[in-house]
Amino acid sequence: MVSSKEISIEVVVLGSGTSVGVPMIGCDCPVCHSDDPRDHRLRPSLLVRFAGYEVLIDTGPDLRQQALRAGMQRLDAVLYTHSHADHILGIDDIRPFNFLAQRGIPIHGSQETLDCIRRTFAYAFDSRPSQSSRPRLEPQPINGKPIDIHGLHFQPIPVVHGNLTCHGFRFGNIAYLTDFSAIPDRSLCMLRNLDIVFLDALRHKPHPMHSTVEASLHLVEVLHPKRAYFTHVSHDLSHALTEETLPPNTHLAYDGLTLHSPWVLQETEAAG
Repeated sequence: MVSSKEISIEVVVLGSGTSVGVPMIGCDCPVCHSDDPRDHRLRPSLLVRFAGYEVLIDTGPDLRQQALRAGMQRLDAVLYTHSHADHILGIDDIRPFNFLAQRGIPIHGSQETLDCIRRTFAYAFDSRPSQSSRPRLEPQPINGKPIDIHGLHFQPIPVVHGNLTCHGFRFGNIAYLTDFSAIPDRSLCMLRNLDIVFLDALRHKPHPMHSTVEASLHLVEVLHPKRAYFTHVSHDLSHALTEETLPPNTHLAYDGLTLHSPWVLQETEAAG
């Protein structure tokens, strides 16, 4: 007989901003000079905590600051949406987690993303002896099937990011989709019956590689999640003013936002 146990999946928004962050260097706009801490946005990343494990989605250039703020003590795996700089350049800060665990960290991404990481961080994959430490990474290519990380399945969800293919991820009744301009119908089918969904919503003005607030509001109407949060937000959007215009179940994400969703794991899965 297979038993099961209910767990709580916790997600922490480590960064809700764009590739340049908010405030942006050299900008004098009201949002960049806002006193509202929700307008201070580091580069995009999500921390997933469950059953004592911790998984990152993306390692942006602000990873050290984000990990310290979130009190991270371990890292069990990293999932990559794609290989743009604001999603991978913090990879060297995986080293302390290698020190703590005394092992390599699995990193999951498309073959294209993993190839880019190998080129960008060639020193991390150099087998020659070194007097300095380097990240110990274990690349695992995404093949479209769910990724089993200690019993929790992360389903890769292909999305369109301009002329690129990017991946979102569904785990339990939560989905995280950042950096997209469109979601194919076959991917929309994987986003039903969600408790929480995170959606790219860069600004109101159209962008060739990102969703707008209006387009993502339409997606919320199509998907009917219990709660929706917009992320990858630019300095065009004031948190407080934008919140006033959104429906009751839809919000702007902000750095440090922490949410929970219940999920039932089969005992055989949890033992992994």
